[in-house]
Amino acid sequence: MVNNPDTKIILEDGQEYYGFGFGSQKEKVLEIVFNTSMVGYQEILSDPSYTDQAVVMTYPLIGNYGMAKEDYETKTPTIGAFVVHEYNPEPSNFRSEESLGDVMKRYDVAGISGIDTRKLNRSIRDFGSRKALLTDVSTSLEEGLKKLQETVLPRDAVSRVSRKEIEQVGEKSTQYHAVAIDCGMKENIVRSLLKRDCRVTIVPWNTTKETIDSLKPDGVFISNGPGDPTDVPETIQTIASLRGKYPIFGICLGHQILCLAYGAKTYKLKFGHRGGNHPVKNLQTGKIEITSQNHSYAVDVDSLKDTPLEITHINLLDNTVEGMECQKDKVFSV
Repeated sequence: MVNNPDTKIILEDGQEYYGFGFGSQKEKVLEIVFNTSMVGYQEILSDPSYTDQAVVMTYPLIGNYGMAKEDYETKTPTIGAFVVHEYNPEPSNFRSEESLGDVMKRYDVAGISGIDTRKLNRSIRDFGSRKALLTDVSTSLEEGLKKLQETVLPRDAVSRVSRKEIEQVGEKSTQYHAVAIDCGMKENIVRSLLKRDCRVTIVPWNTTKETIDSLKPDGVFISNGPGDPTDVPETIQTIASLRGKYPIFGICLGHQILCLAYGAKTYKLKFGHRGGNHPVKNLQTGKIEITSQNHSYAVDVDSLKDTPLEITHINLLDNTVEGMECQKDKVFSV
């Protein structure tokens, strides 16, 4: 017996992809992007940087090893949707505690399986990331295109995913005290800082310079997070006022915010960098590093010329800036 598709994706250019819904069945308009990772769908599901995005997985089988409590990057996933070729609702893994679809239902994450993900990913590569409607199969193309045209994607993602209160993590007996600005921070970043003899004070995205000064940190960290870095001028202003006062390190959105705080510019990539095997050259060592990435924006190389920032890493796929530093101010980012 062959089931008939019950869900579809409509793109802004009129393309339609038919499949089978899993997870939340709520209709959504999202930005559609792709990720080339072969494993790690739980970390992708729970990475706040994917807020309001429909992620198309290029690897064809998703859900096969289930979900484990220790592997979440945030307690409350905010990704918009998963788009997969084949979804496995009956995972086989000794660590698995529940299925991907059950978790997606709980956190209102939509899913669609059974579509030609190769064709869809080629379309995203050729024409770029754009709006997509996940909807019931009965929605007409005309109706779907009207909804896409009328929907404006939100630009307040960082304020929605950041902590609202200051949080202390780790023991006071540690050697260092880091203040981490949470723009949508992954839990593994906190774990990594704790492993390096830091206690961490995690603060909201819009925390002021005065509050950070009062915490007396040894260094300041700016986290990853969703969306356009220019949507958080408060964070950029705070970092600009802290330049040279503390060692500062940024990752992903934090990297872009740091560059903006020095007067550089950022721009949106055609389809972003999302995957587990992006080759990056470390210009200081000459070595190639294989990196995990997830970002839509990059730093404009030419705009760095009028700043004291030096490029330390470049992406070998498209020569975009993947790291920088200012030795005088003890500032660096990747």
